[in-house]
Amino acid sequence: MTYTVEVQSLMKSYGGTEVLRGVDLAIAPGSVHGLLGANGAGKTTLVRILATLIGYDGGSARVAGHDVAREAHAVRGAISLTGQYAAVDEVLTARENLTMVARLRRLSRAESAARTDELVARFDLGAIVDRRASTYSGGQRRRLDLAMSMVVPPTLLFLDEPTTGLDPRSRDQVWATVRELADTGVTVLLTTQHLEEADQLADRISVLDGGRVVADGTPEELKTQVAGEVLRLTYGDAATYGAALAALRTPEATGDPVLLTLDVPSNGTPDSLRYLLDTLAVAEASPRRVSMHAPSLDDVFLTLTAPTQEAHR
Repeated sequence: MTYTVEVQSLMKSYGGTEVLRGVDLAIAPGSVHGLLGANGAGKTTLVRILATLIGYDGGSARVAGHDVAREAHAVRGAISLTGQYAAVDEVLTARENLTMVARLRRLSRAESAARTDELVARFDLGAIVDRRASTYSGGQRRRLDLAMSMVVPPTLLFLDEPTTGLDPRSRDQVWATVRELADTGVTVLLTTQHLEEADQLADRISVLDGGRVVADGTPEELKTQVAGEVLRLTYGDAATYGAALAALRTPEATGDPVLLTLDVPSNGTPDSLRYLLDTLAVAEASPRRVSMHAPSLDDVFLTLTAPTQEAHR
């Protein structure tokens, strides 16, 4: 497969501090690829390298088939970057913002007008197209920002925290727009600390920690790398709680004597649940409430990103 982004053994240091320590990354065309990591994990540095804003010390990086160091001009022609905060001119209307970008990208007046009309329809900006951007809601500003990034359709779109500060309805609209972009063949590199966002949008996710990719896979694949489903048993009194703890006699069961809860690993099958409840019933230690907890990306993130790693840019 020919990848939109190919990174091999990428190294970057600032002074004596290693920021990227041999990063490997491959992003398929027309996919949404999530890049997760705590502050200082190296996400921003990696994006800056791929966007040709800074150089690197070792390894290789290619975007849309072009070497980011030797063919920076070609890479810039293939990418678009949308930052955490919408970069729109608030004095101008949506139509004027789009036309300005089109003219800067050297489209003719007629081409600029046609492309503006197309993007206004595509990004549902018709109701606000001739209002100043200063009057827009957060979701409207973000949709305009995305439309501006698509004046000349990029091969690769960098999205940094695209729904920061948006209400749930506006967030869902932006998510739908991002999915539509990927469906048209645009490759999206999504950097976010909103794990629900990555879970909803990303086809694959890379977790960056301490300057290295410590995990890579689909959201579901990553969830299998942490402990499986857990049954939480809640008790109403300490005596029954103690009887349950004694009846289970398994080191995998963890209890909280203050909350009177027991967490028991489970494979999620009805038979395993029935066996557990029968065992507790025989011991006269049936719980007041049973709930199931499935692994989430939060669990993956907390498991894979060790807090003892030294800080990186």
